[in-house]
Amino acid sequence: MSQNPLGLRGIEFTEFATPDTDFMNNVFGAFGFSKLKRHATKNITYYNQRDIHFLLNHEREGFSGKFAKSHGPAICSMGWRVDNADQAQAEAVKRGARAADPIDTDLPYPAIYGIGDSLIYLIDKFGDKGSIFADDFVDLEQQDIVPDLGFIEIDHLTNNVYKGTMNQWADFYKNVFGFEEVRYFDIKGQKTALLSYALRSPDGSFCIPINEGKDDNNNQIDEYLKEYNGPGVQHIAFRTDDLLDSLDKLDHNVIDTLDIHDDYYETVFDRVKGVTEDHARIKHHQVLVDGDDDGYLLQIFTKNLFGPIFIELIQRKQNLGFGEGNFQALFESIERDQERRGVI
Repeated sequence: MSQNPLGLRGIEFTEFATPDTDFMNNVFGAFGFSKLKRHATKNITYYNQRDIHFLLNHEREGFSGKFAKSHGPAICSMGWRVDNADQAQAEAVKRGARAADPIDTDLPYPAIYGIGDSLIYLIDKFGDKGSIFADDFVDLEQQDIVPDLGFIEIDHLTNNVYKGTMNQWADFYKNVFGFEEVRYFDIKGQKTALLSYALRSPDGSFCIPINEGKDDNNNQIDEYLKEYNGPGVQHIAFRTDDLLDSLDKLDHNVIDTLDIHDDYYETVFDRVKGVTEDHARIKHHQVLVDGDDDGYLLQIFTKNLFGPIFIELIQRKQNLGFGEGNFQALFESIERDQERRGVI
């Protein structure tokens, strides 16, 4: 079996659908995404920062319109880069995926159904082969160009699924695309618990952790599933080479991050050696730190931004982990936020 049977080469775009597009526009701008183009025939807006491409679908009918009615603010589709889109779709179906009928999709690219019946479009026009954004979109008469905050690419995207279905979805990514297992976690908070299974794409360009709740105490995963009305993308992580600089420039009037207990910083720099960034600035921004013998990472999480979906910001220095050493602090921080909102 080919290790990369569909010729996967990374993420081309992420598409959002929401009844409140004005708020999403403000969020994108606060993260440093410029509003540049619109689709030539559909009410879809294109945003960009470096190699992160977002589509905001304003259509009230069609696939994304129905998706937003079912889920509220949602990531309704993604475009994944492949060597040959038609061949990749045929191979995906052969491996157990469901093809999407072009009549049921908003965009004219081969697609299969992914997590929670969202769409994964297969895109073979990127890089030296051209751009769907150049061909299928036109420049806005009034572009909204905002300062770049240094976010380079999507590092990973996390799926939340119903209890007992984590292996089913892991098998989907492994059997259809050739993803490989990276990590398996069993995380316990003060009141709730979850399991997490991390997979890496066969080309090594991004990861997909999959979470399921482990108890019946209204844990973070179950809260998401209830509000979102099914499984889906819980958060996307933007990678930056200078997280503290990105946070200095971030519009904190729009973007609110989770709070971390001060006592976390009493021991973290003993646990993670060799952190060259200013420790006081790390604490000021409430950034989490984790590492191993090879290197370390810095990460921070927003509170829920659109529906139950949030954003992670991450900087890696020779470290490919997910902040395993921070899971306890993060889990308890989300629990505190749940307690404040009266969920648990």
